[in-house]
This record gives sequence, structure tokens and C-alpha cells, in this order.
Amino acid sequence: MPSTFRIPKAPITGLYGKVMSAYARRAYGQFPDNAYVYFHQRQVLKAVVGFESKVSKWDALDPTLKSYAQLASAGVIGCSWCLDFGYFMAHNDGLDLAKVREVPRWRESDAFTPLERDVLEYAEAMSTTPLTVTDEMTAHLLDQLSAPAVVELTQMVALENMRSRFNSAAGLQSQGYSDVCELPLAVPSNA
Repeated sequence: MPSTFRIPKAPITGLYGKVMSAYARRAYGQFPDNAYVYFHQRQVLKAVVGFESKVSKWDALDPTLKSYAQLASAGVIGCSWCLDFGYFMAHNDGLDLAKVREVPRWRESDAFTPLERDVLEYAEAMSTTPLTVTDEMTAHLLDQLSAPAVVELTQMVALENMRSRFNSAAGLQSQGYSDVCELPLAVPSNA
């Protein structure tokens, strides 16, 4: 389903627009729909791009756990654009795609380790309104990961909440980054 663009596409102009377009086409094969929306307010766009560049350098949390957490969060929020792009990035990062496809169904799947299940549960709990994170969840993660890794996990899920809520509010839908398959949207469990 194409994006509805509740906030219309902005024209991509100027040197900054040319540089962004060239980078996006080289890195992703096409210009992201959310960048069309962000281009209306270049200060916001530049802040988001700058922050995302810094986030990509964080290394306290295993990248596979990070990817699973982001996909789980996007699924709870219902952002098909983020799930599509997340699958594309998981593919590019060489993750096990059969396992990635199971993220929305992690509770029923036997594909995940106990640690991965804890990370997925935490990501979902952070992405519901109201939050359902418990002291026990956090303590259990701290026992298995370092404090810096739990801080990074928490911030990554919070960041994915920002991305997913922005994209969903702007009317953005799966853009076709993943031409292999689109991950089904996850439904948060009340268990």
C-alpha cells in the first residue's frame, strides 16, 4: 500500500537535496518517504540525520538484539514503513531472515533464545501505552547484559518509538524496501 502522505511530499531542492538524494539512492535504492516529509523542516531533518549518524556508531548492544528490538517496537506501534525498512536493513546486515520473519510472532516461535525473548518482551513493553516495563524485566536484562547495553537497548527502542510514531502519523506505509516479503505487523501481547 503506498504512503498516504498526510503531510505532503516536500520538493527536494538545493545542494543538500542533491546530496541526500544521491546518498539515499546509493544506500537504499530509493529516496525514503519520511525524508520527503522531513524536508519541509530542514532543521529537524538535519538534527534527525545527525542523531541517526551518531546512533549507528553505538556498539554496547549486540546488533542482532538491536535489530530484533527495533522490529518488535515497530510492530507494536503498527508502522509498516519501519518494518519494511527494518527487514531491508536486517537483510543488508546479514541477519538470519527466517528468524527476522518470526519477530512479530516471537511468543509462539521456538526460534529465539531466552535472552532474545527477554529483549523482545522489553521492546514491546516499552512500546505500549502506557508502558508495561517492570523492575523485574529490567533487572533480568541487567543480569544478562551490561548496564551500557541495557541503556543502549532502552534508547534504541525509544528511538524506534519516535521513528514509528512519526512515520505512522505522517501516513507512511511500506515503501517496498523489502521485495522478498513484508513482515506482518505484531500485536502486543497482554500476557
